[in-house]
Amino acid sequence: MLSDLSKPMWVQALKMLDQADRLQRQFFQLHHDIQSGPVWEPPIDILEEQDELFIQVALPGVDPSNIQVTIDSKEVVVTGMRPFAAGNRTIVQRMEIPYGRFERRIDLKGQNFEIRESIFENGCLVLILIKSGTGEP
Repeated sequence: MLSDLSKPMWVQALKMLDQADRLQRQFFQLHHDIQSGPVWEPPIDILEEQDELFIQVALPGVDPSNIQVTIDSKEVVVTGMRPFAAGNRTIVQRMEIPYGRFERRIDLKGQNFEIRESIFENGCLVLILIKSGTGEP
């Protein structure tokens, strides 16, 4: 019986459940692209230093050849595919990892960047962007 929801333990537990629900909806919610059907959004981290932007996109199990990156003055777009590799006789007991087409759009907030380096390691795509006009010749 929940007699007092103001107790710190219950408040903390409810906050954690709410946060977990929001994270799941944010990162693994399917979106529908009119041209290509449903897509999922991989989680990202964005870090900024003076003239550089570091974007890390979590894509475990995705072959780097299945990833495309485009950039313009408004956004970076990372798209690709994580194929479902189960056979005809496979019985799925649990499926929490999204499969199929993915797309992640990252707003550049009106700043001009260009990709200096793109690295794929340990299941993550790391993009290093530099502000246009501030890079090496």
